[in-house]
Amino acid sequence: MKQWIYVLKLTRPEMLTKGSTPEEDAVVSRHFNYLKELTKKGVMILMGRTQTEDETTFGIAIFEAENESEAQKIMENDPALSEGVMTANLYPYKIALMRE
Repeated sequence: MKQWIYVLKLTRPEMLTKGSTPEEDAVVSRHFNYLKELTKKGVMILMGRTQTEDETTFGIAIFEAENESEAQKIMENDPALSEGVMTANLYPYKIALMRE
């Protein structure tokens, strides 16, 4: 298995400063549940987001997949991306150190 990371950005950063719509809230909930399910399956290693509330905000998802095609599919199936609330870029990744 190889490690991958995708870096997420909001398509509408105002979600953090002016508030999100009910539709955006629903998508973010599906996004969280998708990542939670992949974590239970042992695919996701770590997910989170910066605590800034402006255009610099981003999230990350570090996970394992056999190859780039599988990694791309995992990223593209994230509801936040497939439903247009976020965009993301995929990178090959390798954790060098991790606390026990």
